[in-house]
Amino acid sequence: MEALLPVATLYLLTMVVAVPLSARLGLGSVLGYLVSGILIGPVLGLAGSEGERADLQHFAEFGVVMMLFLIGLELDPRTLWQMRHKLLGLAGMQILGTVALLALAALALGQSWQVALAIGMILSLSSTAIVLQTLSEKSLMQTAGGRSAFAVLLTQDIAVIPMIAVLPLLATRAVPGATEEGAANLLNNLPGWALAPVTLGAVAAVIAIGQYLVRPAFRYVNASRIGELDTALALLIVVGIASLMEMVGLSPALGTFLAGVVLAGSEFRHDLEGQIAPFKGLLLGLFFITVGAGMNFDILFDRPVVVLGATVTLIAVKSLVLYATARTTGLGGRDRTLFTLSLAQAGEFAFVLIAFAVSLAIFPRPLAQTLLLVVALSMLATPLLFMLSDYISRRIAEERASDPPDVIEEQQPIIIAGIGRFGQVVNRLVTMSGFPTIVLDHDLEVIQVMRRFGFKGYYGDPTRPEILRAAGIDKARILVAALDDPEANLRLIHHAREIRPDLVIIARAYDRVNVFQLYGAKVDHIVRETFDSSLRAGRYVLERAGLSEYEAAELERIYYQMDRAGLRQLAEVWKPGVALASNAEYIERSRELNRQLESALVERFSQGPSAGPISVNEDDLPNYAARGRPGGR
Repeated sequence: MEALLPVATLYLLTMVVAVPLSARLGLGSVLGYLVSGILIGPVLGLAGSEGERADLQHFAEFGVVMMLFLIGLELDPRTLWQMRHKLLGLAGMQILGTVALLALAALALGQSWQVALAIGMILSLSSTAIVLQTLSEKSLMQTAGGRSAFAVLLTQDIAVIPMIAVLPLLATRAVPGATEEGAANLLNNLPGWALAPVTLGAVAAVIAIGQYLVRPAFRYVNASRIGELDTALALLIVVGIASLMEMVGLSPALGTFLAGVVLAGSEFRHDLEGQIAPFKGLLLGLFFITVGAGMNFDILFDRPVVVLGATVTLIAVKSLVLYATARTTGLGGRDRTLFTLSLAQAGEFAFVLIAFAVSLAIFPRPLAQTLLLVVALSMLATPLLFMLSDYISRRIAEERASDPPDVIEEQQPIIIAGIGRFGQVVNRLVTMSGFPTIVLDHDLEVIQVMRRFGFKGYYGDPTRPEILRAAGIDKARILVAALDDPEANLRLIHHAREIRPDLVIIARAYDRVNVFQLYGAKVDHIVRETFDSSLRAGRYVLERAGLSEYEAAELERIYYQMDRAGLRQLAEVWKPGVALASNAEYIERSRELNRQLESALVERFSQGPSAGPISVNEDDLPNYAARGRPGGR
């Protein structure tokens, strides 16, 4: 124990220092853990002896059990049933196709069919942590490619469970220590005919515990109002079920995953997640650090061609299967590229399954060490794969931009530039109200989809002055600038203002900084794309918190007016190129505006609901223009 503490301290210190740095660099936490382990292990040799690393890794492996329990909690059976076609179709094709090709490649290299199948299953998985984090950072989750990648990652997480169940069947010889003390003794003392009933009984017990015992237990513990008991109960559920699974010779991860699925619809689900998540994150981090510390880079230096060739082959095979899957399911263009390259690496579950396969004597240790290197190198290549995806997407966009734009056959008083999730709502409201529009967008696929639904639009780049003139900018009354790219939106507005200084421009703003940029570009009406929806959500919160509909609506109105007024003042002190947090004048003005807003909201009902409405005008906020261009939304 005393010898283990300094090693554990070093691992925790490395985690605290290196992982935040990795996150800042955009590499994600999993890569941060691996690089940390590589640094203190193969590079500096500070990771302790192999026995100490093994002891720490056995302890950290329990984080995997907790992770599968939390995955199960996220998988409401009803939601899974609704997503069954996408999960079984898109993701099923990817997993089965990758397993088949990688297994065939392993067979061609002389591996037995058991080892080849295990390699195919393990390497078919992608990195959920890295891919989801990168998609979120790049704002790609809402694209068709991002949503498809998420569906595949979800299915892969679920597929780990049958893989854990299948791997013991691939063991070709007895595992040393399988009959030692512990869980296996229960089954060793039973006759053969009793094995199956006992195993099924254990699974049924897990379901019964989740269905009938957890809720009363939580109510009993919550009645004590002692917070740490909630944590103790959550750990008891996970540890107890894992122990039960071990006693009947099943995987602890399988049992806890099943328990998580059973509890997915429980009212205590979020409480369980909150109690288990910190332990899961800490133990998983330690697990990945121990994996990195235990990597044998001598194999890479001795056989660089083999290791690097296997890594490139893995990425190429997965990319081929993913590309074919995307083509089959109708993903096109940039979405297909994103889907293909974002999932082409191996995943963090591979480390878990490789360790499991070694314990079952499926993989000899040298092969396992090589596979660990291949998995780690493919994960380290993920940022490069996303860069390649961005490059290919830009090339596709450039090629499409070189396509001749549509011939615009008509001119209307209202031009809507950009028909994404923002512009399409504006267009539908305006056209269904009887006002004709001209719709422009630089994405041909979006225009084609729009036409299938009966709406007319023209393909062309709205930021090009000749396209604007062809659309009738010289005679138009209103321009709606609703492009997804804020920089392109600004270029469009500058061109439109040069052509028509008197044109009414209504512009979509991405955030506050973009509002200030649009304000400087003399936009008449600025609409923050999430502002109104956020206000509505806040009003619902106030109503549910006990206010009447009238009171909540009044507070929403005051906030709306004063925020718009304050934005004008903030625009006057905003400095281009200077971060908001570094602009002292901006910070001081923002604080003062927040105090004024809070006072106004409190004042409104200080004399009861019958108090008269507060009208925000120039006297309330200096330099405030009540309506029009300066306000913004």
